[in-house]
Amino acid sequence: MGKIFCLMGKSACGKDTIYKKILTDDALPLKTLVPYTTRPIRDQETDGVEYYFLTEQQLRELQQQDKVIELRSYHTIHGIWHYFTVNDHQICLTEHHYLIIGTLESYQKLQQYFGKDALVPLYIELENGERLQRALNRERLQTNPKYAELCRRFLADENDFSSEHLNQAGITRVFINDDLERCTQELADCIREHISLKAQA
Repeated sequence: MGKIFCLMGKSACGKDTIYKKILTDDALPLKTLVPYTTRPIRDQETDGVEYYFLTEQQLRELQQQDKVIELRSYHTIHGIWHYFTVNDHQICLTEHHYLIIGTLESYQKLQQYFGKDALVPLYIELENGERLQRALNRERLQTNPKYAELCRRFLADENDFSSEHLNQAGITRVFINDDLERCTQELADCIREHISLKAQA
């Protein structure tokens, strides 16, 4: 069976950049698992790449078809935004390994759905001041910056990824992203180790 490697971390810790860099490593046999959301698409995002961007009605239709594996709903400054994973054409653990970006909640729900052994947590951290600066710089580039939502999410991350919650999820290893190349290499090595152990088993 394949593994689902779940990149997690607080907002602006570098998950998206690291995710893209790891996927360029041809030596890692990783497929992508694109999540779904009802939030508005951002500048520089492409439907079907970072997320599948759906309407509330499309989400309800998937729920009626019993295809939603896990669903998270956030009360933002701009209304309720849903993030979810769908049991669709993307997933085939009998043949492939996957790299995804998730939250602690989605990681735990995917564990429940696919089994604990199928999920490998990859938790990334970055100093809070640097994270906040990166988030501000990124938001300034948007056509319609949403600074209030940025602040809400920054504060919410402190609770969502608290030490207590990480311990409850069994996450003990942390990858510090104070050097992008080094952090990416450490994550890639961790993935290789798990894939190699799986092959030996």
